[in-house]
Parts: sequence; C-alpha cells; structure tokens
Amino acid sequence: MSSNSAFGSSSGLKGEQTSSRNTYQFKTSPTIPEEPINLETSSLNVNYETDGEDESISSYALANDSPFTKKGMLKSSLKSNYSYKQVDLMSHLRSKISAEDDKLPPELDDDLPGVETSLLHLPSKCAEQAEEFVKKVWAAGWNVAHHHTLPDWLKDNDFLLRGHRVPTNSFLACFKSIFRIHTETGNIWTHLLGMIAFLGIAAYFLTRPSIEIQWQEKAVFSAFFSGAILCLGFSWVFHTVYCHSERVGRFFNKLDYCGIALLTIGSFVPWLYYSFYCRLEPKVTYLALIFFLGTIAIVVSMWDKFAQPQYRPLRAGVFVALGLSGVIPAMHYVITDGFWHAINFAALGWLVLMATLYIVGAVIYAARIPERIFPGKFDIWFQSHQIFHVFVLAAAFVHYHGISEIANYRLTLGDCIAREFE
Repeated sequence: MSSNSAFGSSSGLKGEQTSSRNTYQFKTSPTIPEEPINLETSSLNVNYETDGEDESISSYALANDSPFTKKGMLKSSLKSNYSYKQVDLMSHLRSKISAEDDKLPPELDDDLPGVETSLLHLPSKCAEQAEEFVKKVWAAGWNVAHHHTLPDWLKDNDFLLRGHRVPTNSFLACFKSIFRIHTETGNIWTHLLGMIAFLGIAAYFLTRPSIEIQWQEKAVFSAFFSGAILCLGFSWVFHTVYCHSERVGRFFNKLDYCGIALLTIGSFVPWLYYSFYCRLEPKVTYLALIFFLGTIAIVVSMWDKFAQPQYRPLRAGVFVALGLSGVIPAMHYVITDGFWHAINFAALGWLVLMATLYIVGAVIYAARIPERIFPGKFDIWFQSHQIFHVFVLAAAFVHYHGISEIANYRLTLGDCIAREFE
C-alpha cells in the first residue's frame, strides 16, 4: 500500500520525523509528509496539547497488520483546527476511520483494537437505514410536506410538523391517499372502520323478523344508526378530501360538523323514547328540545369562520353543550323514578359513560394533547384528533349497548298503564 493510498493527498495531516524509525508526530493542524513512508519501519504518534504540554495518546506501527493500514489510514480531510482533549480526538479519529470502512473489501474490514463494531458502526448505521427506509416509504406513498410549506387553509394544527398532504385538486388522488401514510391516515381509518361496523349492526338489526323486533323499535333505533353512520361517514370523507382544494375542504368540513350534531340528536332519540316510554308530554318536550338545539348547532356549523383553527375551543364548546343538554331529562328521570331505578332500568350509567367519553375526547381535541407537549412527535399516530375519533367511536358503541338494555327492559313490561300527564 503506497503512502498516498494510506494517507491521502498532502492536504491531510502533516508529519514530523523524530527518529531513525521514521516516527511521525501529528499535532493540532499538520499535513501529510510528501516523502514515501516505509510501512515496515514507521509508526504514527498522535499527540494533543493540554496547557502547552504535549501528551501522546498512542503510537501505532504502520506495518501491514496495523489498524491504520487496514482501514485505509486517515483520510486527507482529517485535520484539527482546535486542541482536542484525549477522548474528543480519539472519537474524531475513530469516526474518520469508520467512514473509510465502507470503502474497503470485507477481508480488510477489521475493528480497531479494543473497540467493538457495534459501538462504531451499528447504532449510527441502523438509525440512518431506518430513517432512510421511512423516508422512502413516505415518499413512495404520498407527496408529503412540512407544515410551514402548506397554504393557510391546510394549516389546522401547527404542532403537527411533517407528513402533511399537499393540495391535489383531484378526488382520485385524495381517495388513493387512504392507503398511504400521512397526518390524516389515522383520522380516516378510525371512522371509516367505525362506519362499516355500524352499517353491519344496522343491517342486522333492521332485517330481523317483526316477531323479534317490531317496526316501532326499528324506527327508533334507526334514528341512532342514521346519526352514527352519517357522523362517521362525513368524518372519514372529509379527512380524505380535505387536501383537494380550499373550496372542497371547507364544504366537507361543514358536513363533518353537521355529522356530530346528527349523532348527538340520534343518540338522544331512543334514550328519551324508552326512558319516558309511558309519559308522552316529557318525551315530546325533550325530543323537541334536542332537535331545536341540534338545529342551532348545525346552523352554527355553516358559519365559514367556525372551521378556522382559532375557533377550535368554540367548536368543542358548542358540541359539548349540545351533549350536556341531556342532563335536563336525566335529572327529571332521577327525580321522578329515583337514582337506583335510573341506573338499573334507564341505562343512566351507560349514558353518563357515553357523555364522559365525548367530553374527554372533546377536551383532548381542543387542547391538542399530546402534540402540544411534544411537537413533531405525533405527526402520524396518536395525535389529538385521532384520540378524539377513538373516543367518539367508543361512546357510540357504549350508547348502543345502553339503549339496547333499556329497550329490552321496557318491552318486557308490556303495554303502558294509562296515566295522567305530568
């Protein structure tokens, strides 16, 4: 191996011959000697300065079995413009030697004495390869962008930094993105799968023979099924086509908010119907109230500014208030029939659990937790909007279980006994 192949060009380290064995001492900013080096008789001393004193780190013979010879020596670009401490300089040397390692054939790829390969190569290489793999998958899947490069109408959450879809102006491209990885992937699939699940439940329930489930019960449950399917359907479609264009995104965003109101209305219909099964006046009153409040929520959702990021707390507040309106009929039932009766026969416990899930989900959505605490760490998975979707879906299933229980109880009582209106 020649001196040029071993050390590189003359722009690298500069040596100084100190003995008959051609020992070269390298200090803080030298270059390689131009004269040929005898690898059998030469050695390399690497020095550093500490408070004006020279201290030798180590001396390596330049024979064929030397680690420096096997590693292709030091690259010519290895220079030091500063006075290194021992550990810093050795780390610098090892990193340069490691960089040369990739260029060598396998038979020359040996480790430095006393330094394990895992310490030199594996951590950095694994991290680099993993990062490169993710980037390739991401790039192949979709043209994603950083938050600051997006147009204003796509900047909904400034704590999600990377992985955003760019405007497409193509519905086909938007729907293809369902099967790609980006910031909306989780939002799409949580409610798409939820909608499919409720379509299956509704189909099973509504196709049962009338001897099992009468048409009145099917009609009452249809209100809930319709609200759930429309809410989940509007949601996943909105998150799919959100990147199409500003006009399309705004339109489907309004449908998304309308779906939340429809789910709330549909959830109250069966509970009010069966809780006040034999009491027409409060049943009609509370049904009218929830339809009225739900209509107001839908009208507010049509306001263009309602979807803007700064109104996120307002959006959460509107739908939480709509849901909390159910406290009024619930308290009415507790007062007239008793707390334990409400728990055991009116599914009040399930109703409270449903409300809790909705409220907790809305708070997480409004606070943008956890991405607010760890910006850029939840760009793809476990962001606040996905958590909100999961809570909404869980609340819908909880409510379905609750209204099924109260319906079974009421239908076992037979016909209502005539009573005066309260």
